[in-house]
Amino acid sequence: MASHHPATVGQTHVANQNIMAAGFKTAEPLEYHRSFLKENCRPDGRELFEFRTTTLNIGSISTADGSALVKMGNTTVICGIKAELTNPTVEAPGKGYIVPNVDLPPLCSSRFRPGPPGEQAQAASQFIADVIESSEVIKTEDLCIDRGKLCWVLYCDIMCLDYDGNLLDACVIALLAALKNAQLPEVTVNKETSSPEVNFEKRHSLRLHKHPVAASFCVFDDSILIVDPTAEEESLSTARLTVVTDEEDRLCSVHKPGGTSLSGEKLQECINRAAARQREIQKLTDKVVHSVKAAQ
Repeated sequence: MASHHPATVGQTHVANQNIMAAGFKTAEPLEYHRSFLKENCRPDGRELFEFRTTTLNIGSISTADGSALVKMGNTTVICGIKAELTNPTVEAPGKGYIVPNVDLPPLCSSRFRPGPPGEQAQAASQFIADVIESSEVIKTEDLCIDRGKLCWVLYCDIMCLDYDGNLLDACVIALLAALKNAQLPEVTVNKETSSPEVNFEKRHSLRLHKHPVAASFCVFDDSILIVDPTAEEESLSTARLTVVTDEEDRLCSVHKPGGTSLSGEKLQECINRAAARQREIQKLTDKVVHSVKAAQ
């Protein structure tokens, strides 16, 4: 009669190993990560410079003028754009405005509390505003309808539905895709009454001048670079860095909130990876935009 013991013993051994690994991860998270980094890989099986699978869905919010949903691994972000008519400012009579806002509600992670926007949400909103300005993705002159009298304001609301690190990259992709998806109604100003007349039947797309994409990195032990960090990797790292480039490999913005310094060589490595990421994401965005247009 064949004995079934060896298989059971093997399974027990594997189960014990898994329990020990889980215990090690909980008790010594940094050492646990280091054991992988030494082998040039990460706990989730990725290589150091490998991004998580990124998926994009556009036009999912029917009540918005433009929308997009982005998933990077478990991090999920949605962006809705609402266009409203308003008066231009006295300082910029020939320009409209873009107002981004990043929301990190408690539903996306236990680290966020109900109430007014916390520090991270405010910093993310400011980062997105800087990217819009520095990249010139949209020229605010294009949002002016009647100089000094009437312009568009685009409210870009970005909400995180599931937070697992690298919020900024996901926000930039969602914003860009939502802007590409946006359709604004035709507006004319009645010469006699000077009041705007909106034609919701006739809509036009926004003109995007640039295609900025962000790539975020974390530094471990002041020396090892990884890309697209998870929430756990972010919390264990010694520095963070986000590089934004456009389709002409122009550097739009470098965001480094404190932490250890990076050598010029390491920074160049990040810029090169960011440029490659820009092309990957632009391809993905164009593909999704075309498939949605084809389906309409």
